[in-house]
Amino acid sequence: MSRILRDPPLPFSICIYMNQTTDISGQSLYLGIMSGTSLDGIDGVLVDFSATPPRVLSSATIALPHALRTEFLALSFTGENELHKEALAANALAHCYADCAAKVLENAHVKPADVRALAAHGQTIRHQPGLHDGIGYTKQTLAPALLAELSGIDVIADFRSRDIAAGGQGAPLVPPFHAHFFGNKQQARIVCNIGGIANLTILPTEQASPTHTILGFDCGPGNLLLDAQAQTHLGQPYDAFGQWAASGKPHAKLLAQLMKEPFFQQAPPKSTGRDLFNIGWLQQQCQTSGITLSPQDLQATLTQCTVSAIAQAARTYGETARVLIVCGGGALNTYLMQSLQHALPDWQVSPSDKFGVPAQEVEACAFAWLGWQFIRALPGNLPSVTGARGPRILGAYYPH
Repeated sequence: MSRILRDPPLPFSICIYMNQTTDISGQSLYLGIMSGTSLDGIDGVLVDFSATPPRVLSSATIALPHALRTEFLALSFTGENELHKEALAANALAHCYADCAAKVLENAHVKPADVRALAAHGQTIRHQPGLHDGIGYTKQTLAPALLAELSGIDVIADFRSRDIAAGGQGAPLVPPFHAHFFGNKQQARIVCNIGGIANLTILPTEQASPTHTILGFDCGPGNLLLDAQAQTHLGQPYDAFGQWAASGKPHAKLLAQLMKEPFFQQAPPKSTGRDLFNIGWLQQQCQTSGITLSPQDLQATLTQCTVSAIAQAARTYGETARVLIVCGGGALNTYLMQSLQHALPDWQVSPSDKFGVPAQEVEACAFAWLGWQFIRALPGNLPSVTGARGPRILGAYYPH
């Protein structure tokens, strides 16, 4: 009997598709592709889920073309001819994802036919859960059918909308993977992903939480404002190693004004994005405070805002945790990491590399895991994290 038949039944349309093809239920290789709100690039990984813990076979990162990055930034806000522009941007992103997937497979010497599915996040351009009509929406643009055509691999996409339909935030979705890979029965840990937005996953021990309740939430801006400043003043996509920020001096009064943002005090479940933390927000905060800083002092202050939001949330919700595992592009920012250690002096603050997964690969691995969950007809969300009414199978299926 095949593994597909032993697992909970898949949706009807998927069962028909699988019955019409050769039995590939034993395949354990999944591609995960992620492009985050920082818009700094596209990360891809090939993961073997037959291993325990899952094993990353290869990875690749490609830059997001400048014109496409500019288009996505524009699409984050209301503008002219949005539907047309978004559709073409989705097609362009599918081509970029296909290129990234091809590089990952080339690095691993694996053929598309050997991969069970490609789990693709898409690019978030709007995130407004619970708003407007009480349900709200989230939009991760991508052309998944085109991606299936280009890659020759079955594609799973649109992971967030089902959680929102069930009353959740649709984010963060990485905590279940964090628990699967970084959880420890004897040691409480917090996983901090610093992409465009920073989010935390609280992983308690059995002793601290007999029910093993996992908490996860967005805690504030990560790299997106830092990257915007670097692009404006340095002509670079990001502040390498935080060197530019380190040359400045944080301004205590402006930092206090930034930290008055109600989102920082809001209890989880909660999620956010460019809809809140954008250049307009920053300009308004500076205007309210009446403070004008040099670009490097502002960069240093913004770094401390990210650090303060993370440290405040870690201390508030971290229970007995004293280990902070940092992943995402922020883990490569030396100044930010040093500032985090300074803000949490009695904690072990380490990049996820020291726990088995390179910092830049964790989110892509998480979406490969979500694809693995979908194919096995298992839930991908945690209601304790997103606030959804219950566990849900996340994703939509596009056979190649």
